[in-house]
Amino acid sequence: AARGSFRRAVLGDRNPDLVAVYRALQQDVEGVMDVGLGSLLQAFPGGIFPIGSVHECWCPCWEETAAASGFVAGILQTLMARRGAVVWIGAELFPPVLSAFGLDPGRFLFVKPSRPDDTIWCIEEALRYSGLAAVVGEVNRLSFIASRRLQLAVEQSRVTGFVLNRSARQPGTNACAVRWRISPLPGMLEEGMPGVGFAHWRGEVMKVRGGKPGAWEITWRGGRFQVASRQAAAPSLKVHGQKRTAG
Repeated sequence: AARGSFRRAVLGDRNPDLVAVYRALQQDVEGVMDVGLGSLLQAFPGGIFPIGSVHECWCPCWEETAAASGFVAGILQTLMARRGAVVWIGAELFPPVLSAFGLDPGRFLFVKPSRPDDTIWCIEEALRYSGLAAVVGEVNRLSFIASRRLQLAVEQSRVTGFVLNRSARQPGTNACAVRWRISPLPGMLEEGMPGVGFAHWRGEVMKVRGGKPGAWEITWRGGRFQVASRQAAAPSLKVHGQKRTAG
């Protein structure tokens, strides 16, 4: 019954083959979609951000989960401008913060499964509905089989999926098109101004099909991304109480 209710809620070096696939997916939304990531796009085949695919964000600590949530929200601003709503599953998110990224929380459906084992099923079911702009899911682990199911779902619906993988262990091989790691950096301040500054991250593309992994400094400022070409130093963070270095 719970699963039926969820379904009703949701319904109310360049690889030339990959370049062709990404371009075809972009054409479905009226031309090449610019998510504002500037020089970071060189990591992807043909410089095209892969929509209609599953993106994994590895978040081994809560600080990186928060950073990845903000980064994904910035991308959602572009995806939601074209069509539909977003389903966010397993969220440890305070919805009003989405307004900082130009998003209306009223266009989100937040789902918190009563059992963690149902989370992947919920993400898969949401990804099958082509009317959505995107699906975001937070999980404690992501197996190859589960990632393959999610990728098969988006190949039919062409919805973009983001999976925030909160496992403390570095993930192994899976079927996601891209693996990100978004680590927080000190806020970027206006010159001579006090405060916490603008959101600032180290955005690493750890794995990308047919592309070139790398790391960039990213700032959210003035309602858009600003991407620096230089590599960012890996920050020191804690994972379950133990200090470690990102990257």
